[in-house]
This record gives sequence, structure tokens and C-alpha cells, in this order.
Amino acid sequence: MEKKYSNKDITVVWKPDVCIHSALCWHGLLQVFDPRKRPWISMDGADTDAIIAQVEKCPSGALSWFKNGDAEVLPESVEVDTIVEAIPNGPLKVHGNIRVKDAAGNETVRQKITSFCRCGHSQNKPFCDGSHREAGFKDDQ
Repeated sequence: MEKKYSNKDITVVWKPDVCIHSALCWHGLLQVFDPRKRPWISMDGADTDAIIAQVEKCPSGALSWFKNGDAEVLPESVEVDTIVEAIPNGPLKVHGNIRVKDAAGNETVRQKITSFCRCGHSQNKPFCDGSHREAGFKDDQ
């Protein structure tokens, strides 16, 4: 279930089921994204431009934003070739527009970046949830 956080200018949307817990958000802007606090996103911790810049660094697409007063927009489609990237000791990242079909035949459309589990420990398979860190997953490289 997605969660929304707003200031006077924008709304930040967080989709926890997509989050791979890379920690880029709070390592880059702890005054806004602080996992030790509840709620963990404080929109008055920085100016709008700084928040937008940090949200756009999210590698999984779990964080997005839209201007208040505008209709919430779907994530932009990427008009490039699909690229598959194995992250050292981490997930398999797929850049581009993809359709994921689960064992029951249900389809999910993903855009921009999707991170897939390689360690087998994710509680959100086939997607990465960051469990590889705690499990000590290492590549065979």
C-alpha cells in the first residue's frame, strides 16, 4: 500500500512493496528521510527542490513525486532498450518498461527500474526487498 507525504508544493509517494532499502534516500537527505522517526518522511525538513532531487535518485522507483494540484501521474515510460544489470552482491536490476508475470499468471507492469531478488531471501519475490544484506549474499565473481 502506497503512502503519501505532502508539503505546499509537492507530494512524495512511497511504495514500500517496491522499496529495496538501498538507503540512498536517507543517506542523502536525513532531515527529510529518517527511518528512525514516524512518520519516516518529514516534508518540512528541506526545500522542495532538494526533496525532488533526492527522490529522483531512488534506484527502485519506490519513491516518486508529483506537483500538488496536478493529477497524480503514472511513472514515466522509458523509451530505451531494456538493460539488465547484475549489482555486485545485490539484486538484478532491469532498466526499462517490463511486464512481470507471477506463477498464478497475474501481470504487473513496471517502468524505469525494477530490482529482482538473486539471493532467494526476499519476502517480496520475485522483487528484491534488501534481504541480501542481512543474509550476507555474495556473488560468485
